[in-house]
Amino acid sequence: MPQTARPRRTIGGALFLIALGVVVLVFQLRPGFDPWPLVEHYWPLILIFLGFGKLFDYMRSRQHPDEAQPPRISGAAVAMLALLALFVAAAARGKYTGSPSWGMQDTASTVDLQGAKSVRAAMVIGAGQVHLSGGTPHLLEAEFRFNGNQGVPQVDYSVSGGVGDLQIRQESESHIHWGSDHNDWRLKLGKDVPVELIVHMGAGQGDLNLRDVPLTRLEVNMGAGQLDLDLTGPRKENMTVVIHGGVGQARIRLPKDVGVRADAHGGIGSIDVSGLRHDGGEYVNDAYGKSPVTIDLNVQGGVGQITLEVER
Repeated sequence: MPQTARPRRTIGGALFLIALGVVVLVFQLRPGFDPWPLVEHYWPLILIFLGFGKLFDYMRSRQHPDEAQPPRISGAAVAMLALLALFVAAAARGKYTGSPSWGMQDTASTVDLQGAKSVRAAMVIGAGQVHLSGGTPHLLEAEFRFNGNQGVPQVDYSVSGGVGDLQIRQESESHIHWGSDHNDWRLKLGKDVPVELIVHMGAGQGDLNLRDVPLTRLEVNMGAGQLDLDLTGPRKENMTVVIHGGVGQARIRLPKDVGVRADAHGGIGSIDVSGLRHDGGEYVNDAYGKSPVTIDLNVQGGVGQITLEVER
């Protein structure tokens, strides 16, 4: 009685799992390794290698048309193993890491007042770090660092009726991002004219040292992350400050010689106060009602933790 031939088992899947385990081990040994820049730039190699593997299988079947059983390892499996080997080699050499310097681009911009007597400014950043301070003889000095996932930051400025309109924004060319986003904006504003400023941040860290900026109004809208806001120093005009959104942690430093009235409500997780006293449902400092100008601070939304402290 003839025996039925047992099907030949392939080993391609087993080899692929072994190789994949090696890649995972590389991740464990190199915690700083970020594969997404590599995938983002070289993902077409997956299609190329798979195509060569399929072509190899087709050519082999043409050369051996009478072969009853499939080969133990397919050309596609060999191609993917080779691609994984290149992937591991790149990781071992340390070329692709989680360092923000990989794929980063730099640009800068300088804007002058152009006769404006006051300025309305708006800044929009999806995710990243923003360092904003004063101390420039211009209206704006800006340095931007961003990776390939982000669009080039744009700075637009115009003057009408003595009022300047400054727009700083970043619009990605694609809504689909591969890998992580890295942004590092370093901005300086001038101190020659009053400024109304609106800041929109999706997620990340905002370091706003506005001691030397003659603000009359500040609005900060953040999705998640950390906000460090410094409003200390002398003020010549009243200032209104409004903070919205789901900030994970907000630390706000306030002046001691300028009157401050602070109101925080709406989903606040915890409030730590230093140098302020309760006055009804608000917090005030010792200079409130005595100084010629006042800072009105209003914190709204789901801020996890807020710290209000008066400079010493």
